[in-house]
Amino acid sequence: MPKKTVRDVDVQGRRVLVRVDFNVPLDQGRVADDTRIRAALPTIRYLMERGARVILVSHLGRPKGKVDDRYRLDPVARRLGELLGREVVKTDDCVGPEVEAAVARLHDGDVLLLENVRFHPEEEKNDEGFARKLASLADIYVNDAFGAAHRAHASTVGVAEFLPAVAGFLMEKELAMLGRLLADPEPPFVAILGGAKISDKIGVIENLLGRVQTLLVGGGMANTFLRARGLMLGKSLVEVDKVDLARELLARAQQRGVELLLPEDAVVAPAEAPATGRREVPVAEVPEEWMILDIGPATVDRFAAAIKTARTVFWNGPMGVFEMAGFERGTEAVARAVADSGALSVVGGGDTVAAVERAGVAERITHLSTGGGAALEFLEGRELPGVAVLQEG
Repeated sequence: MPKKTVRDVDVQGRRVLVRVDFNVPLDQGRVADDTRIRAALPTIRYLMERGARVILVSHLGRPKGKVDDRYRLDPVARRLGELLGREVVKTDDCVGPEVEAAVARLHDGDVLLLENVRFHPEEEKNDEGFARKLASLADIYVNDAFGAAHRAHASTVGVAEFLPAVAGFLMEKELAMLGRLLADPEPPFVAILGGAKISDKIGVIENLLGRVQTLLVGGGMANTFLRARGLMLGKSLVEVDKVDLARELLARAQQRGVELLLPEDAVVAPAEAPATGRREVPVAEVPEEWMILDIGPATVDRFAAAIKTARTVFWNGPMGVFEMAGFERGTEAVARAVADSGALSVVGGGDTVAAVERAGVAERITHLSTGGGAALEFLEGRELPGVAVLQEG
């Protein structure tokens, strides 16, 4: 069922609590990557233009339920103010008398940013009393933090018990794009999965096997599938306890007529000192003390050919250790192939989005999802707690 959005509520003069995902990287007191802040701008601007009194709440990092100056949101407030072209007032807490006074001073169209909600241990416990305090600041609740929607926390779930709860524009877009992959993908549908571990993506693989025509597997997780086919891979990362599962998934793909492509060659390096050597070898010929760190050129060509046929593409997880010089080529080649395909393309996960941006093709991807874990859980077919509490459209 579609969810109600900010379009469906009258916000003029109302206090609107907006859960945003401003969990951005910081570098020496500045926002190093403002992608997530920019993603929330359409909802924030819409509310400002319609005279809402906007109260933003977010987490940043993992402060473990206590105040940690490294995770204060002051740099975020400054960057948001620059993007909006006006001052964004920030409080030093997210509940309490100081916050209540700051909210009382708001005029129509003003924006207030509350301090990191995870400075309170009650946030991650979805404590009812804490949720009630947050909700008391506002008249309406808007969830625009898809990246945190898989967490049943006070600011994503609890507040919806006390306020009318609707989706922001980013949440709406994420649900529409990811929902399309499950409900109505135009074939051929090609899914690309990478990253370190198969265990992180078991549910996604199982759910997608009934929907995709082709599944491309790269990154460290491909090693476990290769071991399931009997290959020895030197010192490469392999989840030994998941080899039987990988063997089962390979059999299931074959039964369903899904083409599951694994790397046929790889870029390898000495396990003890990867920077000292780099070699391209068939996956059956990985030297004993070496490890796989990227897909090889023959695999790139094979994956690119499969992607070229697609009308729908989903990609989560890099093809190798792309942040290390010399091992980024496979991931960037896949990024270019997805962009060149002309397919409806959805890319999710922080590392994958970063790779697409680094390859200079982000603008040619249909949708860059802001939710890594949330997108994966959604594609497993799970109902996300932060979505379930929003009013039905």
